[in-house]
Amino acid sequence: MQRNKISIFIYLIIGLAAIGLVSQLLTNTSGFFTNVFVMIGTGIVFFGVIYFLFLRKRTTSDDMKKYKQAVKQSKAKYKDNRPVYHTQSKGTKSASAPTRKKVSKRASHLRVIEGNKQKKNDRATF
Repeated sequence: MQRNKISIFIYLIIGLAAIGLVSQLLTNTSGFFTNVFVMIGTGIVFFGVIYFLFLRKRTTSDDMKKYKQAVKQSKAKYKDNRPVYHTQSKGTKSASAPTRKKVSKRASHLRVIEGNKQKKNDRATF
């Protein structure tokens, strides 16, 4: 029963706020928009202060800097060196059309490890 009273109270507050909002919009439109813009500006400033004081330091930790550096090095090492094909417009034709070949490049950071494939463990004996 107490939960029902709380929900009725919350609906009453929301209804009164909606009535006040509509009445201020109809009677004092310029003041209403001024208040809205001031509230939005205050919220942006408040969020900016919180972000620059607390959240920014957390995202640029030492581990994150090391991770970003590793990603940068990895991208530089394994960058994509595929040839760029230039296409011609439909109106012009040339004597020799460019040929497209699929270039399959093996990743240099992967290697095959040869093992003894003939020897298999019998799991039933364990």
